[in-house]
Amino acid sequence: MMKLTDSPERYGLISRFLHWGMAILFAMQFASAAAHWALPRGSSLRETLWAYHVNLGVTLLLLVVLRGLWGLWNLRARPTEAGPMGKAAKAGHAALYALMAIVPSLKIIGAAGGTRGFSYLGFQIFPARETAIAWTKTISEWHGALGWSLAILVLGHIGAALVWHHLVKRDNVLKRMA
Repeated sequence: MMKLTDSPERYGLISRFLHWGMAILFAMQFASAAAHWALPRGSSLRETLWAYHVNLGVTLLLLVVLRGLWGLWNLRARPTEAGPMGKAAKAGHAALYALMAIVPSLKIIGAAGGTRGFSYLGFQIFPARETAIAWTKTISEWHGALGWSLAILVLGHIGAALVWHHLVKRDNVLKRMA
């Protein structure tokens, strides 16, 4: 029977579901940002992909919080790696979680003080303001740069899993997460 919780030998069903589900959603999110950046205005593909960017970003933020709480709940039971690479993995995961929370939060703060308002799945969260609050706009401007930093960190995470764990150590980390 498949366990829901983590163990030192394997990540549980919930951790694996959150990990791979969020991986798919982040790929979609980065694709929407890349299309918005690379394709010309008026492109139907650009507009189609961009249409879900905000709702997907907030959904991912909520999943990050849920996944973080689940990870803390299972912290003592999770598989770990010792030594310098274990410390590097912990630092890398901390940076991933921090950016996964910070990047959408910056945009939400910006929207709270902005002139367009903010809606999530059709529900208005913040109404539009007549005049923007300057400091919220300044904070919001970090969203894009940190978002691409997150994308680079995600690529590093994938690279570490494939190169270090699968090819070099051959330690079945990918199997424990599959």
